Amino acid sequence: QVQLVESGGGWMQPGGSLKLSCSASGDIRGTYFWGWYRQAPGSQRQLVAVETIRGTPNYGDSVKGRFTISRDNTRNAVVLQMNNLKPEDTAVYYCNVWIMGESTYWGRGTQVTVSS
Repeated sequence: QVQLVESGGGWMQPGGSLKLSCSASGDIRGTYFWGWYRQAPGSQRQLVAVETIRGTPNYGDSVKGRFTISRDNTRNAVVLQMNNLKPEDTAVYYCNVWIMGESTYWGRGTQVTVSS
């Protein structure tokens, strides 16, 4: 069983930066892909960034050019660097990992609030 824990959320003023991390406990083997999603109050969960089998990440249109997903294989972790934050980025951010041939696991989320 894989458990994911997000960290790094909090409050930031518009234009600032935050870095979210997601660490996995348990054994992740084989081919797997990390992703970040977010959900604002009253809205559906939406894609933020996801690794793909092609090697080039996919980003949600609203975060392209501002957010970057990267993995840290030494720590079984993934990072989401968020720059030039906007109030509309306010949401609960969830990481997930899709292990090919196995399952998809989700973290519990971390709150990001962007306001002045």
